Amino acid sequence: MMSPSQLVDVNNSILLIIDIQTRLCAAMPDSPREKMLTHTNILCEAATSLNIPVLYTEQYPKGLGHTENILLTSLGDIKPIEKTCFSCCDADDFMFNLAQNKQKQVIICGMETHVCVLQTAMQLLDNGYSVFIVEDAVMSRHSLHHHNALSRMKKTDIIISNYESVLFEWLRDASHPAFKFLAKFLH
Repeated sequence: MMSPSQLVDVNNSILLIIDIQTRLCAAMPDSPREKMLTHTNILCEAATSLNIPVLYTEQYPKGLGHTENILLTSLGDIKPIEKTCFSCCDADDFMFNLAQNKQKQVIICGMETHVCVLQTAMQLLDNGYSVFIVEDAVMSRHSLHHHNALSRMKKTDIIISNYESVLFEWLRDASHPAFKFLAKFLH
């Protein structure tokens, strides 16, 4: 039987969106990029409707641009955490903002899987957080790097999931009041 920490818990989750920025997105392969953007946006919409806190980062926005417009609507008035370090954990105020929310499960979407996502996930794990990587909402410029990073993370206590699993685990039951609203995002 699976322990409770193996499932995403709506009351203990925070969604973290890492560096989904215009110039960085432009360097990504088209089809995986569109899937990542769609799935990340769905999770962002779901988090908002379920009152799940969301944090997002921007890696050197002067050079890589700001967060993709498709996500900004869902993010509302949440402000990005700017950084130049690869792990979000090393960014000013990131760990403080994370701790303020008190959730212990961090659900991660973003770029690039083998750099900022991997380093952040490993450091969060070292800091006592349960870490869930949304496999169909993270990517790298090269699929080999993406798969290598997922493989490395699978060998730790990091859980590799997908956007639909996260949604259904947040809901847990078709009678959940938000099920009908969120069901429209499933395909």
